[in-house]
Amino acid sequence: MEQTGCAVVGGGPAGMMLGLLLARAGVEVTVLEKHGDFLRDFRGDTVHASTIRLIDELGLGDAFRRLPQSRLNSVAFPIPGAGMVTIGDFASLKPPYNYIAMMPQWDFLNFLATEAAREPSFTLLMEHEATSLMFDGGRVAGVRYRTRAGTEGELHADLVVATDGRHSVLRRAADLQPKEYPVPFDTWWFKLPRHASEKGAVAGIVPAFRDREAMIALFRDDYYQMGYLAPKEDSARIRSEGVDRFRERVAALRPDLADRVDAIRSLDDLHWLDVRLDRLRRWYVDGLLCIGDAAHAMSPVGGVGINLAIQDAVAAADRLAPALLGGRVTAEDLAAVQWRRRMPTVIVQTVQRIMHRVVFVPLFAGRTPGPPPALLFVLRHVPRMRGLLPRLIAFGPRPEHAPGFARRHQPRGTHGNH
Repeated sequence: MEQTGCAVVGGGPAGMMLGLLLARAGVEVTVLEKHGDFLRDFRGDTVHASTIRLIDELGLGDAFRRLPQSRLNSVAFPIPGAGMVTIGDFASLKPPYNYIAMMPQWDFLNFLATEAAREPSFTLLMEHEATSLMFDGGRVAGVRYRTRAGTEGELHADLVVATDGRHSVLRRAADLQPKEYPVPFDTWWFKLPRHASEKGAVAGIVPAFRDREAMIALFRDDYYQMGYLAPKEDSARIRSEGVDRFRERVAALRPDLADRVDAIRSLDDLHWLDVRLDRLRRWYVDGLLCIGDAAHAMSPVGGVGINLAIQDAVAAADRLAPALLGGRVTAEDLAAVQWRRRMPTVIVQTVQRIMHRVVFVPLFAGRTPGPPPALLFVLRHVPRMRGLLPRLIAFGPRPEHAPGFARRHQPRGTHGNH
């Protein structure tokens, strides 16, 4: 019989960080990831300052900074008639946590997997897809899985943690129901070539707005990852208009990239993301905890989903590692994790909902998007707000610190020299 202390389902940022932290506590932890690698397009790239600080506390700062990345030093928003309005200048924050790192997510996940593999109690099972839960009486007792080769198996566990994203199989299996909030847009992801003469930063974000349309571009080594934002009700129209019309929209939003839109050969080259914003009323049942997008699907606005998921993982490890080592995780332990992380989730999702209303709803209605004039005045002329917003963006509400059992020594100050 296959047995582990904690079965973590999903090898995204939350799952890999939780696996690393629990393994450093000496917990037998197994992470199940359904894919064969982490190399998948159209994932978020932002590693916020609170996560960078966490990595330093784990003694991994030097290795992290050697990974290909660039620094986002401020967050600006294009306002018609006002140009680019900076809503967060990270220069006001104390170094070395005065930026957001932009890094392809697969590099970040490979980094976490490599470090976790150094711990003897950590196991990563690639190409293992969790299909259902196992119960012992009324308590979750493990997961059933299927490998890519078609083999089926069972993994018994003292605790199962679902980190399998917004379409979580496990939260459905546990009949955990989310409260959903309206989102005005979906995202159509695609690639455009990046010429050798344009090479430079490994990552970055470039937004573009036009009447009733928006698009963002993320830099990759040899291509741009593009996201076209369209009203939710426009999905059928976009498909019916065909690829030529889509190319025209892209060229109009980014004339500097018009010379390569033929790289979009057909609508099959587009990856449609059904953007969701929801939150479980209850994140757990006895023996199962949901964190990250499995507990609260986030809008891509602000790129905060990765950071929030990692903070969930830290809080979960801090509370649950002692219980797992003691051989019994109670429902009260799981409730404590939800209690600690619910407030930051509510705050971030509320900000996202406000951004939807003041930016995207007006944009798609043909009105000028952006914050009201009073808010622009505050952003530009109230010093306290100019200092508070960068910190909220970089660290988020209630940032977590590495538990003592997970920390490793790193010579003080070395991370500031990169």
